[in-house]
Amino acid sequence: MSDKPSVLFVCVHNAGRSQMAAAWLAHLAGDRIEVRSAGSDPGDDVNPAAVEAMREVGIDISAEVPKRLTVDAVQESDVCVTMGCGDTCPILPGKRYLDWRPADPAGLGVEAVRPIRDEIRVLVEDLVEQITYGTYT
Repeated sequence: MSDKPSVLFVCVHNAGRSQMAAAWLAHLAGDRIEVRSAGSDPGDDVNPAAVEAMREVGIDISAEVPKRLTVDAVQESDVCVTMGCGDTCPILPGKRYLDWRPADPAGLGVEAVRPIRDEIRVLVEDLVEQITYGTYT
């Protein structure tokens, strides 16, 4: 485990919300925070509307691949964020668990995904501030 704080974003398919959240965190925090994302039933590809919405703000997630949630991923993370999609993380001591509830972008066009993208950005900005100032535990 690294000395840097780490965050795991979890959503069932790891194809939309969790991918956008991970990308925002990597973009906003740089290398100050380790970023992971995963899902209990990963999809085949990242949602194309999420890819396009993130591209519009200069973040390329087109090469990302949905990943399976593992206990190891939770163990290696300080903060575990479920994205309001009914997925659960294994509960381990010493972790902070958050449940964010942005709308599901599955099946939506880019116009409808933009507000979801922007909501996730605000949530991530707040999380970065909490982690930066040590109030996340």
